Amino acid sequence: MRKPRDFDSELRALADKAKLLKERRVRQLGELVIASGADALEADILAGALLGAAAIKDASVKEEWRKTGAAFFQRAERKPAPRSEQQRESTLPLDDGAASR
Repeated sequence: MRKPRDFDSELRALADKAKLLKERRVRQLGELVIASGADALEADILAGALLGAAAIKDASVKEEWRKTGAAFFQRAERKPAPRSEQQRESTLPLDDGAASR
């Protein structure tokens, strides 16, 4: 006679696996934000940009974004996205000439 299946333990195992996959996806999205340089944006600006991208219906625009994204992942050496002049100035150390003395 065959051993009956333990559906409860199988469901728990599947739920645990789904939770791990969701956690990995969230972590990878965070890594993508950092790698693309979008971490320099304010959260509300980034959220607005993502909402706008999700709402767009134009297939040609999405295809262009897809190509740009694929090129980003194909680069051998990933560099962060260029920052604006204001962002660069805010991250530069203040130097009053004391370091050269």
